[in-house]
Amino acid sequence: MSAKPCLYTGQLLGTPIGDLWLAVSTDGLAAVECNIPSADFEAFLAKRFKCQVEYKQRKVKSAAAEISEYLQGYRRHFTLVIDWTLLRPFQRLALQATYDIPYGETRTYKHIAEAIHRPRAARAVGRAEATNPMPLVIPCHRVIGTDGKLHGYGLGEGLPTKEFLLKMEGALIA
Repeated sequence: MSAKPCLYTGQLLGTPIGDLWLAVSTDGLAAVECNIPSADFEAFLAKRFKCQVEYKQRKVKSAAAEISEYLQGYRRHFTLVIDWTLLRPFQRLALQATYDIPYGETRTYKHIAEAIHRPRAARAVGRAEATNPMPLVIPCHRVIGTDGKLHGYGLGEGLPTKEFLLKMEGALIA
């Protein structure tokens, strides 16, 4: 069994939701975080992915460009590669279904559970969404409660950031 690849980090500054930290592995995007000190981001990565972390801005350049385009309203679909291997099996299933939610649309936690053939796992889907290491790119902001309301969001300012992203995309909010 080979060791996990090293993660490279870099920043995307001055976005509408704040300054972002990005991490990529040799296999693709690994993490996105907002408005935290670099030491906290590195500690999160080291704990979560158990591998070496190195700051190398040029390694995150393409991911930063696509995320910037998205937050400026110019991009509706990401083409960058995601390192799905860093996710646990159930989380990978739930987040791959989340990744497929089209721009400007929403789905419920229950819908995601049904889409991955685990109809009674809506709460587990909620947990997978809550620990999504790549928000924005894996659009967990597009997942809402069955009551049509916004529930939980860990990026930026939380629910106000989720609401901002859904309004930016033109998604209807009940």
